[in-house]
Amino acid sequence: MESPFNLILLRHGQSVYNQEQRFTGWADVPLSPEGEAEASRAGRLLLAEGLEFDIAFTSLLKRAIRTLEIVCEEMDLEWVPVVKAVELNERHYGALQGRTREEVAAEVGEDQVRIWRRGYLERPPSLDYDDPRHPRFDERYRFLAPDRLPSAESLADVSDRVVPFWEDEIGPEIRSGRRVLVVSHGNTLRALVKHLEGISDDGIDAVEIPTGVPLVYHLGPDLRPRSRRILSGEGTGRI
Repeated sequence: MESPFNLILLRHGQSVYNQEQRFTGWADVPLSPEGEAEASRAGRLLLAEGLEFDIAFTSLLKRAIRTLEIVCEEMDLEWVPVVKAVELNERHYGALQGRTREEVAAEVGEDQVRIWRRGYLERPPSLDYDDPRHPRFDERYRFLAPDRLPSAESLADVSDRVVPFWEDEIGPEIRSGRRVLVVSHGNTLRALVKHLEGISDDGIDAVEIPTGVPLVYHLGPDLRPRSRRILSGEGTGRI
């Protein structure tokens, strides 16, 4: 019998920067207490729905990794193999990282902040190459080629790394019959949802991925959605 689902997308629980309304990007900040609770709720929801998974993918950032750990603990699935990949990192917010939306809006205006946050093509200001926040100074990225270490990214840039990873690594697991969980970040998942659902460059502006809420897909052999539902614990949600 064909599985009623084969892909779950989950944005990490609320981070301390989410809580403080700061641009996060590749800054490696932990979950807030509420984020830990959101991850636990996500695991319990998946368990209650019988939505186990055979393999999981996540980023190299602790807020996503910890969310996945909590979900696995709630579901008694700590044994499931996990793939951690830089391609699933959040969008790099460049020089905005660590700054609050309020202070940035005071400098450039709310409209520009919205473009940087929700638009598809425009990059935020780049991080200086010698800035200690640049990923070239982070040990976890020491084996990556310089052209894979961004100073800032648009959502289009994120798509350029996420979609090939989907096609080369995640998609083949689904085609082999495995049920897949991807725990990642808001913009990373927006880029993936855009690809899966054929959303236009302009249309992606309206797509919001909430923290800690599982998005469950049934994909056909062509890896296109046959159905989609959101497990909010309060009925069907939206993105």
